[in-house]
Amino acid sequence: MARFGLPALLCTLAVLSAALLAAELKSKSCSEVRRLYVSKGFNKNDAPLHEINGDHLKICPQGSTCCSQEMEEKYSLQSKDDFKSVVSEQCNHLQAVFASRYKKFDEFFKELLENAEKSLNDMFVKTYGHLYMQNSELFKDLFVELKRYYVVGNVNLEEMLNDFWARLLERMFRLVNSQYHFTDEYLECVSKYTEQLKPFGDVPRKLKLQVTRAFVAARTFAQGLAVAGDVVSKVSVVNPTAQCTHALLKMIYCSHCRGLVTVKPCYNYCSNIMRGCLANQGDLDFEWNNFIDAMLMVAERLEGPFNIESVMDPIDVKISDAIMNMQDNSVQVSQKGCGPPKPLPAGRISRSISESAFSARFRPHHPEERPTTAAGTSLDRLVTDVKEKLKQAKKFWSSLPSNVCNDERMAAGNGNEDDCWNGKGKSRYLFAVTGNGLANQGNNPEVQVDTSKPDILILRQIMALRVMTSKMKNAYNGNDVDFFDISDESSGEGSGSGCEYQQCPSEFDYNATDHAGKSANEKADSAGVRPGAQAYLLTVFCILFLVMQREWR
Repeated sequence: MARFGLPALLCTLAVLSAALLAAELKSKSCSEVRRLYVSKGFNKNDAPLHEINGDHLKICPQGSTCCSQEMEEKYSLQSKDDFKSVVSEQCNHLQAVFASRYKKFDEFFKELLENAEKSLNDMFVKTYGHLYMQNSELFKDLFVELKRYYVVGNVNLEEMLNDFWARLLERMFRLVNSQYHFTDEYLECVSKYTEQLKPFGDVPRKLKLQVTRAFVAARTFAQGLAVAGDVVSKVSVVNPTAQCTHALLKMIYCSHCRGLVTVKPCYNYCSNIMRGCLANQGDLDFEWNNFIDAMLMVAERLEGPFNIESVMDPIDVKISDAIMNMQDNSVQVSQKGCGPPKPLPAGRISRSISESAFSARFRPHHPEERPTTAAGTSLDRLVTDVKEKLKQAKKFWSSLPSNVCNDERMAAGNGNEDDCWNGKGKSRYLFAVTGNGLANQGNNPEVQVDTSKPDILILRQIMALRVMTSKMKNAYNGNDVDFFDISDESSGEGSGSGCEYQQCPSEFDYNATDHAGKSANEKADSAGVRPGAQAYLLTVFCILFLVMQREWR
C-alpha cells in the first residue's frame, strides 16, 4: 500500500488543481459581457474573452476588467445616446400632447368662424335676398378681419367693429328710409352721434365686449398651446457635457466591465447624475409652472364668460336684432340729434321704395337647421380635456430626472438599494440626492457642473414662457395689450376690453395697459408712466443683456 500512496496522492492533487484552475478560469470569463457588447452592433474583436488588466481605462474602475480601451470609448458614445433617447422619449410624449391639442383647438376656432359666416350668409340671403347680396362684402369683411386677428393678430378689434357698425349704418340708413333724401352732411351728423343716438340699440356695445374678450382669450390660449409644444420640443434635444458623459458611462456600462451585466445602477446614484446632466432643464420649472397656472385660468374663462362658441354661434341673430332696431327707430333716432330729414318729391318716393326698400323682417332658423358643432366637438369638451393635460404637465422639468431614473433601462427600483451598482461595485449608494436646478449642483458628488454658465437655449425658453404668461394674464382680464415680443414662438397684438358690466375679478397682479382706441403715441406715453410696465421692461432688458453677453463671449 505504501508503494501506491505517493502516486495516488499526487494524482489527487493534480485533479483538484485542474478543477480549481477551471473554476478560476470560468469566474474570469467575459463571454456574457462580450455577447451583450456584440448585440449592440459593436465589433466582437474589441471584447476580450477573459478578464484583462484595466490600467488603460480612463473612466471605469481599473484593475481586472472585461473592457478594452475600444470598448470604453464606444460605451461612452453609447451611454450618451441612451441618455438622449430616454430624455427624448419623456419629452416627446408631452410635446405630442400639446401639438395635438393645439391642432384641435386651431381647427375648432377656424371652423367655428367658417360656420358662423355661412350661417349668417344663408339666413340673410333667405331673409333680405338681393339687397343683402348687394351689400354682402360688408359682412365678408367683418369675418375676414376676425380670421386675420385669430391667425395673425395686428387687428384692433374694437376699432374694426366700430368701423363695421359705421359702414352698416351708412348703408342701412338710406335703405330703410328710402322715402327721404339724405345729404352727406346729414349722414355725417348721424355717424357723429351714433354712440349717443344708438340706432342699432345696445347690440354693438354688447357684441364688441363679447367678441373682443372671447377672441383675445381664444387666440391667446391657442397661442399658449403652440408655445408650450415648441418649448418642450427645443428643450428635449439635450447635448451632454463631457463631465455628464463621463458620469453616464460610469453609471450605465462600467458595471459591465466588472462582469456585473445584470446589476442596474442604484436609484439615488442615477438621480444625482440626472440632476447634474439636466441641471439647466430644472431651471425651467418655475416659469413653466407659472405658465401652466396662467393657461388654466384662461381655460376657466373660455368655459365661462369668454366662451367664443357662445359668442359666434348666434352672431347672425345679434346682427339682425341690430338691423331690426335700425328699421324701427332710424328716423326717430336721427331726428333727436340731426333734425328731420327732407322727404323725396312725391313722384320719386314710390319708385325709390320699390327699388330699394329694406323692409324684410329677420326670421331666425330653427335650432335643428343651425350648423353642426365645429370640428365635431365643443369648446367645453376641448377645454376639459386640455385642463387635465395641463395639470399633469405641472412640475414636468423638476420631475424629469426622477422620471428618467424610473425607466428600468436606466436604474434599479427604489427598493433595491443594496444589490445595485453604485459606480464602484455592487453595494448601497451612500451619497444624498442633490436638489434640482443649476444652483444646487455645486455639491453634486457625481457630475461636475459649471453653475456660473446657464444654458442660452434654456434662457430663451424661459423668456418665451414669461412673455406668454404675461399675455395669458391679460387675456384672463379680457385685455390684449401690445407686447415687445422677443420670442419667436408668439406674435400678434390687438385691442381689448374688460368684462361687460364690471371689472373682471383677477387672481393676477399684473399692470396691463389696455390700448384699445389709443394712438401709438398715447400708448407709449401711458406705458412710460406705469411703474408695473417699467419693472416688466427692466426685467426683459436685464435678461436680454445677460443672454447677449454670453453670446458675445
